[in-house]
Amino acid sequence: MRSLSVWTRDPFTREFDALVRGAYGASFAPAAETLRDGDDAVVRVELPGVDLEKDVTVEVEHGRLVVRGERKDEHEETKQGRTLRELRYGSFRRSFVLPSHVTADAVSASYDKGILTVRVAGAYKDDAAQRIAITSA
Repeated sequence: MRSLSVWTRDPFTREFDALVRGAYGASFAPAAETLRDGDDAVVRVELPGVDLEKDVTVEVEHGRLVVRGERKDEHEETKQGRTLRELRYGSFRRSFVLPSHVTADAVSASYDKGILTVRVAGAYKDDAAQRIAITSA
């Protein structure tokens, strides 16, 4: 995530801001957890304040569950004749390996109180270990 405070528009500030952007990049990694719920895998990603319609996608891509998007936040405050403007933004991409039998039809997503929850139905189906017979030569 990037946080940038702008007090003036002088050339030094623009150069400094460019230096900071280059050093820290434009991305952030939202916190995520994976858990098992019966035969289903559940992925929970913290995404408070995002616009789901415009800024977040959930896809199944080449055997991976991919959650990607962009977070944007702008805040302006005036105190004692000075204006403080803070811009925080950044793109993100989180991906999770899926079992080979999982298709996009098994994936559903919901959002509540800043948490994106993605359920992968049947991800752990047939997950039991299978014993292999050992033969002698």
